Amino acid sequence: MRKAFISPGKYVQGEGELLNLGYFVNTFGKTALLIAHADDVKRVQNQLDATKETYGIQFIQSNFGGECSREEVKRLQALAAESNCDCTIGLGGGKAIDTAKCVAQGGPLIICPTIAATDAPTSHSAVLYTPEGAFDDYAYFSQNPSVVLVDTKVIAQAPTRFLVSGMGDSLSTYFEARATRSSYSPVNAGLPCGYREGHCPPARGTNTAFALAKLCYQTLLADGIKAKLSCDINQVTPALENIIEANSLLSGLGFESGGLAAAHAIHDGLTIFEGTHQYYHGEKVAFGTLVQLILENAPAEELEEVLDFCLSVGLPVCLADIGVIAPSEDELYQAAEKACIPEESIHAMPFPVTVENVVAAIKAADALGAQWKSTWNHH
Repeated sequence: MRKAFISPGKYVQGEGELLNLGYFVNTFGKTALLIAHADDVKRVQNQLDATKETYGIQFIQSNFGGECSREEVKRLQALAAESNCDCTIGLGGGKAIDTAKCVAQGGPLIICPTIAATDAPTSHSAVLYTPEGAFDDYAYFSQNPSVVLVDTKVIAQAPTRFLVSGMGDSLSTYFEARATRSSYSPVNAGLPCGYREGHCPPARGTNTAFALAKLCYQTLLADGIKAKLSCDINQVTPALENIIEANSLLSGLGFESGGLAAAHAIHDGLTIFEGTHQYYHGEKVAFGTLVQLILENAPAEELEEVLDFCLSVGLPVCLADIGVIAPSEDELYQAAEKACIPEESIHAMPFPVTVENVVAAIKAADALGAQWKSTWNHH
C-alpha cells in the first residue's frame, strides 16, 4: 500500500519568535516579499523593524489587497521578480498565508500566523477566490512551507474567538483521520502538485499521521479551557502554547496526512445558509464534527465528551449557534447535496453516505446539541 506523510521543513513557536524572522530570511538571502494586510503589519511593526535591523534584511511591502485571487497572485509574483526577492513571507490570517503559498509556488516560503484560527499554516495547499471573494479553486504545491514561525505572544494578544475557532477546526482532526483510516481512503499528502497539474497514484495515511491526529484531540481535552482563559487575559501559559501547537501543527499534519471526512464536507454544505457567513471556519467545522459522529453512530460517551468540550470553550453545538434558524426541509436537502458532491471528503467515510443520511444526521445533531446545551446551562 502506498502511504504519504508531508510536513513543513521547520516549525518553530515561542514568545517573541518574530524577532528571529530575519534569521530565517537570511537562510535564503537578504530580500523577502512580505505578504500581509496593513492591519497585521501594524500589529507587529516593532518586531519587524527590530529583526530587520538585527539581521540586515529587507522587506518588500506588497500592499496585499486582502483576497487570495489569481490576479493578486500574478501581481505579487511580478513584484517579487522585479525586486529580486529571495523568499516569500505570509504574515497574518488564512488569506495572506494562502496568497504567499501561491506566490512562492513551492519555493522558499516563511509562514508567520498572527492568529491560531485554522490549520492552514503548515499545509501545501491553498484556496483561491475570485477578486469578489467567491470560491475559485484549490491549489497544491510541490512543497509545504519552508518555515512556519509562530510568535505565541502575538497570538495571545489576538481576540480569543480566533483561538476557539482553531480548536473547532482541530476538533475534527482525529475523527476525520479515524474515518479515513477505516475506509483506506486517500489523503491530501498524496495529491498532485500545482494548479491541478500532474497525476500520481493515491496514497493512504501513515500511522504517524494518525498518532498526531489522536494527540491533537487529547491536547484539546487536556488544555482547551485553560488556554481559552489564558487568551482571555492575553497571557502566554503552557496550556496556551499546547493549544497553539494543536491548532497549527498537530491539526495541520493530521488533516493533510491523516485525511478529511464528513465534518469538513458538512461545513461546506452549511455555507449555503446566509446566516453561517458571519461564523468562522472552525466554528462551523465543530458542528460538522457532531454531525459526523451522529452519521457513524458514535458511542454516547464519545458524543457527550465532544459536546461537553464544545460548550466549555464556547464552540457551536446546534444550528442556531451558527446562524441557521428554522431551516426549511428544502434548504437542508440543498446543504446535504452540496456536502455529498462527488469531490467531497464525505466519501472518505467507511460506509456509503446518501443525501438523506446527511439531512437526518444534521437534524439529529441539532436536536441533541440544543438539548445538551439547555441541560448544561441549567447545571
